[in-house]
Amino acid sequence: MPNQQLPAATDRSYMDIIKQLIAKVSSGRAADFLIDMMETVMRLGLDKASISDLKLVSRSMREIRYAASVFQKYSNIRKVAVFGSARTRADEPDFQLAREFSRRIVEENFMLITGGGDGIMGAAQQGAGAEKSFGLNIRLPFEQGANRVIAGDPKLINFNYFFARKLSFVKETSAFVLFPGGFGTMDEGFEVLTLLQTGKTSIVPIILMDRPNGFYWETWRRFLDNDLLELGLISRSDFHLFTITHDVDRAVNEIKHFYKVFHSYRWVRDEMVIRISKRLTSQSLENLNQQFDHLLASGHIVQREALPEEADDLTAAGLPRLVLIPHKREFGMLRLLINAINDSAVVEVA
Repeated sequence: MPNQQLPAATDRSYMDIIKQLIAKVSSGRAADFLIDMMETVMRLGLDKASISDLKLVSRSMREIRYAASVFQKYSNIRKVAVFGSARTRADEPDFQLAREFSRRIVEENFMLITGGGDGIMGAAQQGAGAEKSFGLNIRLPFEQGANRVIAGDPKLINFNYFFARKLSFVKETSAFVLFPGGFGTMDEGFEVLTLLQTGKTSIVPIILMDRPNGFYWETWRRFLDNDLLELGLISRSDFHLFTITHDVDRAVNEIKHFYKVFHSYRWVRDEMVIRISKRLTSQSLENLNQQFDHLLASGHIVQREALPEEADDLTAAGLPRLVLIPHKREFGMLRLLINAINDSAVVEVA
């Protein structure tokens, strides 16, 4: 938490110096968190942290800060992440599909994020173009150089650590589209699904895309059905968190429809506050309460304006809200709630 105290034996003048430094660059809640970070740095010194630990913390903080500064200029534009094999050749159907999907999604005013490499990533950035692309490149001893579309672009970000790169992907992305790939694609896909399944990140569309008549994701789904679900290791509702398709139109429409009325959500203690672009009719709200009563831990879904606790979030300040207290499990069912919100009758904002 902000403003945690250093041990009593520590010279208090250190904290005074830290506060004076931070006051020159920030104020309010932002200053509180910056002071907290500086205090953590002091604790690393008091803990006699090893050089390897200090190197890890220092480099990862620099990478995360730099990535955030690059994305900040485009914070008002939704972004779609594309994953897939770096080994896919330009003459393969998956390459052509990735290129076509990316061309289509940027036409819908989204930007594109890839790992910055070749194969599916290069295909996606060919379709999107450098102006609408970000590349989150990872330094590897083989295989991963920047593709020719994004190489040299200021929106190409080079990472040393996978975890810093993954954090940037999840933090900045409004939808994920996965094409057939190897360990890296599986790793990214399962990590995002895990974060959604456990409520550790906001629900977004996950599209698993394959060539017409391809069987890559169907084989993967059989593994989920026949092994993970059969053994009780996942829930049936988890299958609502992703969509398998072979069709570009369906993939593009799935992402567009997700944001038709739904905007975003955040948690205020136990309350889920869903921001929507247009108010729902009374009948639509009643229908949601009847259809999703089993999701509620208490109370009802109510429509209201922004909560006082949201005062720091200016980007969604004027949007209507749906507020509910759901059970914090079965997040796949919350995806169905978002689908129902997007299908609801709405009242146009004046």
